[in-house]
Amino acid sequence: MKKIALLLAVVAGTLWGMIGYFVRSLQAQGLSSMQIVAIRMVISAVLFSLFALIFNRKLFKIKLKDLWCFLGTGVLSVATFSFCYFKSIELSSLSMASVLLYTAPIFVMIFSVFLFKEKLNAVKIVSLVLAFSGCLFVTGVLTDSTEINIVAIIYGAMSGVCYALYSIFSRLALNRNYSPLTITLYTFIFSGLASLFVIDVKPVAKVMTRDLHSLVFCVLFAVLSSVLPYVTYTLSLKYIKPSTASIVASIEPVVATVTGVVVFNEAVEFPFGYIGIALVLSSIILINLAPNRDKN
Repeated sequence: MKKIALLLAVVAGTLWGMIGYFVRSLQAQGLSSMQIVAIRMVISAVLFSLFALIFNRKLFKIKLKDLWCFLGTGVLSVATFSFCYFKSIELSSLSMASVLLYTAPIFVMIFSVFLFKEKLNAVKIVSLVLAFSGCLFVTGVLTDSTEINIVAIIYGAMSGVCYALYSIFSRLALNRNYSPLTITLYTFIFSGLASLFVIDVKPVAKVMTRDLHSLVFCVLFAVLSSVLPYVTYTLSLKYIKPSTASIVASIEPVVATVTGVVVFNEAVEFPFGYIGIALVLSSIILINLAPNRDKN
């Protein structure tokens, strides 16, 4: 199951890497970062709730004493992480936002050492170094001479911290015998509710109901950037440790860079961009081929 779990984490990272395309498109229509978060999370919550109602209503069953786990994944992690990441994209380049986001594996490893007593073995440390170094190269940060936006850096760093918290809170919920689908369901519900409390809904409704294309675009945004990747990533945490899953999902900035090249005509610097892609892929291969097996 370890190899399947690693593949699930790769799928999640790949889908998350396409977020920039949707975010840029919605920002161009005048929506704020939190309004975009609301579109993503509310639609995800509705779709997943309908799925649970039709196929498995037991997914709604949780204990009141464990509510904090889902508030953690939904509000402290996903809603806050999404806002900070989208704000970072708004204030800087897609590449800068993605590399700041991928400080997350560092925080996951630090949190996991204290909370889950994980050991920082050589494979994990090397994989982390390769993954983060690859992010720096592939996004061009090491060779970027443009003026850096401090506010964008703060938002980007916060997105990394909050992104890391999802792995931690999800693992805590899994340890309480909740299924990945239940965790995902309540993550969407609480993040959706949290975002609705702090936005003006009218502009969002106007964009979504403009025509059929706009509605389909918003639904696809939720499904491809939220529903599918969170299900696959949370499921991977059932079989591999949070630090491992976080490193493997580091393929996200590579996909974000490719999206920038194909959709927004952004250039990948030679040779550093290609070196970065190779480093990220190497970190994933190293984790996959490691002889030690993750245990729940």
